[in-house]
Amino acid sequence: MKKPLRHADIKRMKLKTRAALAAALPAAAVLIIPAGLAAFDPWRQPPLWPALLLFAAGAALITLSALELYRKGGGSLAPWVPPENLVTTGPYRWSRNPVYSGTIAALAGEALFFTSPLILLYTAAAAAGFHLRVVRYEEPELSRLYGGRWRLYTALVARWISLPWFK
Repeated sequence: MKKPLRHADIKRMKLKTRAALAAALPAAAVLIIPAGLAAFDPWRQPPLWPALLLFAAGAALITLSALELYRKGGGSLAPWVPPENLVTTGPYRWSRNPVYSGTIAALAGEALFFTSPLILLYTAAAAAGFHLRVVRYEEPELSRLYGGRWRLYTALVARWISLPWFK
């Protein structure tokens, strides 16, 4: 006989569904939009294959960060399902914004792979947009929510990347 679903089980299932839907955000930013730009870029050159390593590193960083938000934060990448806890583990030990950093790395990899000026411009615009969102909305909100814990975290970890070997 099957056990009845508990409230916690239902909440976990809803979170998994929302987290899966939230994956559409970086997928659109990193896969769909650049593919469209590359298809119509008149300045595009033949592929530069080693650039796929940068793309893969960015995609891995996005994935690891999203998993950490889900596992430790109890939330997702999507603004409509924010983490319930401040996440400072995993990729968040080296960057306060590893999803954005990973997205920029993946986009830069695509721009190099396709040797596409349009994707490079899109990457620069995305980086500027991410920076403005972080500085104007996300960081003030996180400071309000987590107070001293957030201020300590910002003192220890850089906004974009803190490389442990550069201390």
